Amino acid sequence: MRNSTRSQVDPFIVMDVMEAARQAEEAGRHIIHMEVGQPSTGAPKGATEALKRALDSDALGYTVALGLPALRARVAQLYGEWYNVDLNPERVVITPGSSGGFILAFTALFDSGDRVGIGAPGYPSYRQILKALGMVPVDLPAAPENRYQPVPADFAGMDLAGLMVASPANPTGTMLDHASLGALIEAAQGQGASFISDEIYHGLEYEAKAVTALELSDDVYVINSFSKYFSMTGWRAGWLVVPEDHVRVLERIAQNMFICAPHASQVAALAAMDCTEELQANLAVYAKNRALMLDGLPKAGFDKIAPPDGAFYIYADVSELTQDSRAFAAEILDKAGVAVTPGLDFDPLRGATTLRFSYARSTADIEEGLARLAAFMAARG
Repeated sequence: MRNSTRSQVDPFIVMDVMEAARQAEEAGRHIIHMEVGQPSTGAPKGATEALKRALDSDALGYTVALGLPALRARVAQLYGEWYNVDLNPERVVITPGSSGGFILAFTALFDSGDRVGIGAPGYPSYRQILKALGMVPVDLPAAPENRYQPVPADFAGMDLAGLMVASPANPTGTMLDHASLGALIEAAQGQGASFISDEIYHGLEYEAKAVTALELSDDVYVINSFSKYFSMTGWRAGWLVVPEDHVRVLERIAQNMFICAPHASQVAALAAMDCTEELQANLAVYAKNRALMLDGLPKAGFDKIAPPDGAFYIYADVSELTQDSRAFAAEILDKAGVAVTPGLDFDPLRGATTLRFSYARSTADIEEGLARLAAFMAARG
């Protein structure tokens, strides 16, 4: 039986690293996980308790395709609390994770063959989902001097149907300020390109608040998730904010593609949004881990790093150490027992000389991981 050309997507390398780490653990080794962008904490207690109550009183069947009205209203309220943006809850679409949001957004905005600009380095699944939907991802190599974020000159005259940016970004953790984000929106819209802002790491900021595209324009798509700040990766709940005249378009697509986001996850997500004390305690752990990484990685020999403003990643240039980041990551796993992600996941052209380190785990794990990396690099000479 034949496969479609659309199915020819690349593997998500970090998942392969996770599997190699799992096999090492199965063989009895203790692995420090710096590869995966997943909080070490579970869903907030208030979220799980709310779901327990719902399970005793509700069949938890289908919800309407756009999501529970109470959850849509609470998401809209969040934009007032975090950004002083007055958002109509009708513009909020609850999705099965941000991945479901990407699929819905790309399907709603682009036709087969459309060219969509994505910053490189960037989240690899943007590229693969676009390919699987018959669209053409266009990598925009972002310069270190621009903090690995795209600027309007990177896509001038490229005839793009859309532009997707992320702030805080994966894998770098760098953020766009009002002026930089505004310039990108203006340049994209000036070319007739749709603008999509991936904001799934909002809430995970350390020195300045992240800027939402909704502060600058209503004519944008914003994607967010309960996976990162709200610590609910496996629950697969996220949301889109879209222009009012796009809501019915998204509703029709969602009805057919997903029916709805998981009802149980929506119940838990609604409660999670009011668990501020627990969530901020998680953020304090990441902040401590970030400080440890910014001190410990350069001491170990990983001294060319992007300035991480948010998320829980550090992106390092290791060109002086290797020209094969995948082999280098495998060596680190084998000899140091630390799982890290090769940059090839994020930048097909330049990723052979970069690594991503995640500091989403416990502080004890980060301390142990840094000690192991220092010993590994010392032994390597």
